[in-house]
Amino acid sequence: EVLTLLVLVYPLLRGAALRLHSAVTGSYVPGTHSIAFVACLNEQIARDIARAIMDKRLAAYVNILPKSSALYFWKGELEESTEILLLVKTRTSKIGELSNYIRSIHPFEIPEIISLPIDQGNPGYLKWIEENVPRD
Repeated sequence: EVLTLLVLVYPLLRGAALRLHSAVTGSYVPGTHSIAFVACLNEQIARDIARAIMDKRLAAYVNILPKSSALYFWKGELEESTEILLLVKTRTSKIGELSNYIRSIHPFEIPEIISLPIDQGNPGYLKWIEENVPRD
């Protein structure tokens, strides 16, 4: 029973300890923030999704990158298209909610939503992300 309780409580305690360490030392805890990549069919869809993400305060910043060529397999066939890529900067804790929300509004059957944790960066910028994306 004690082991089960420890396993269940560990993520909460670890998160609290990391936040406390960060607050006391002023240092960034790697992985606290993430960048999500979202592929869109065209610029209008990209702008609509970016605006919706920002309106819901799921991100502090969204880049809309210009057209790029894409090759991929879809339903067993090799496809080629152009896409617009969103780079979404947010808290790692928001990635699940962000992904669910994008899937609910994205026109693709299976939208590309991939995230990577931010290991290091400009401390001022990372603090700015934290200030602009509400905690859970």
